[in-house]
Amino acid sequence: MERERPSPKDERRLYEDLVWVWPIMSPPEDYVEEGRKLSELIKERSPAGAETLLHLGCGGGHNDHTLKDYFKVTGIDISEPMLELAGRLNPEVDYHQGDMRSVRLGKTFDAVVGLDSLAYMQTEEELRGVFETAYLHLKPGGVFLAFPEFTRERFQQNWAHSSSHSSGDVSITYFENYYDPDPGGTIIEATFIYLIRQGGKLEIETDRHLCGIFGMETWLSLLNETGFEVELTQLILRNDSGDEEEYPLLVCLKAPEA
Repeated sequence: MERERPSPKDERRLYEDLVWVWPIMSPPEDYVEEGRKLSELIKERSPAGAETLLHLGCGGGHNDHTLKDYFKVTGIDISEPMLELAGRLNPEVDYHQGDMRSVRLGKTFDAVVGLDSLAYMQTEEELRGVFETAYLHLKPGGVFLAFPEFTRERFQQNWAHSSSHSSGDVSITYFENYYDPDPGGTIIEATFIYLIRQGGKLEIETDRHLCGIFGMETWLSLLNETGFEVELTQLILRNDSGDEEEYPLLVCLKAPEA
């Protein structure tokens, strides 16, 4: 009898022992355009203006490096190594370690954002948990921006990409590949390979992340059930090649108090 195939391991080394490569591969200056456009959108959709912002899944704080020019930012992330990077980059931001599916800070904000980190929600229950966290931490009339990075409608099976980066005597060539082992499920595999050269010496590291994938209808339904009024819009950013690319963005409004 054929043995059952083992489930792939969810390593996420980029958020642990390989965290040091993140500022080299994806420096804060790459996020300026995104942070500016997100900030302007929040300001436009906040009838009374927005001064405070909660970033769920803030990672190394690269988006916060721009967002802090517009808001008083509080950041939440589950990875302590990433929070250490974020704190060094943005000492004026209030960072907390916590799980964005369940964290409760006991205060509310004018705006909440959940960006790339939402890709790690592997079930509808986990995604719903993040939406509930956002709703509970949002003031009436506030804005929650949610980024559905992976949706059934946009996903390209076996998509691959590579890029090269350097800082000082360190150069990194990075390969990423996304594969859906079960088109009827909610989990996809993200495989990363890093060719790291320090002083000419080559080291090859591999990494695997499990991410969630849902249809856009699921995103909209869960947000509506949580209590948000939702609008699907497009965020236009320049990709690694310098070309403009459209990314889906959900603008979620919490009703003002009567």
